[in-house]
Amino acid sequence: MDISTIIGMVASFALMIFGMATGDAGPAGLWYFLDVPSVLITFGGTFGCVFGSYPLQDFVGGIKSFGLAFKAPQMDLVGTIKQIIDLSNVARKEGLLALEESANALEEPFMKKGILLIVDGTDPELVRGILEAELVNTDARHQKNIGFWKQIGAMGPAWGMIGTLIGLILMLQNLSDPDSIGPSMATALVTTYYGSVLANWISAPISTKLGIFNDAEIQLKEIMIEGLLSIQAGENPRVIEEKLKSFLAPGMREDLSEDNGGGGE
Repeated sequence: MDISTIIGMVASFALMIFGMATGDAGPAGLWYFLDVPSVLITFGGTFGCVFGSYPLQDFVGGIKSFGLAFKAPQMDLVGTIKQIIDLSNVARKEGLLALEESANALEEPFMKKGILLIVDGTDPELVRGILEAELVNTDARHQKNIGFWKQIGAMGPAWGMIGTLIGLILMLQNLSDPDSIGPSMATALVTTYYGSVLANWISAPISTKLGIFNDAEIQLKEIMIEGLLSIQAGENPRVIEEKLKSFLAPGMREDLSEDNGGGGE
């Protein structure tokens, strides 16, 4: 569970409610922000527009991806590098064929797939091509969901403005009662508020967090590709360790060196 997403969204919502409830009208002012037609125009228009922009399967997948922003994936870069170094030591001592037994104990399917390709004697360039093809397609699938929420963020304010324009046109058609102008104007502006909330309270954090998770997964798999190809090339475990350290921040590099004791033979 990614607690920062929950805390951030709850805190933002609470601050909005606080601002609404501390106006001149007090808590009763919350009712000023509730308008069913505005909700239907803004949310209905936004999701209807996006629904028309995506195939049904991609639209459903985009909606489901909302929950992924609250589930932090396990991305242990240091642990993965240690695992690769251990595998390189096995290959150096016992040969590449000995990696098959190690592969069967792995839970990470991407790394397991790469090791089995190596054990089968697959050409290194072909191994790289197969793994990078999976990497590219993984990124493409993730980008669909990220793009979905970015589209929501773009359409929300637009449909909020459409709702405001509808309200203003209706208000200007009837100016005979000056006392109704203020309330009518406020109601018209509510749709713009809803559009901004949809874009900045929901869409922005979801798309950003999905992008961060995607970048982390892509980086982890790039480490696996470089590490496995280095093992196949017969490189020294110490050399592999130094190569893979380039993917890490300085602090994480120190943790790897301390825990790994210099890495291999």
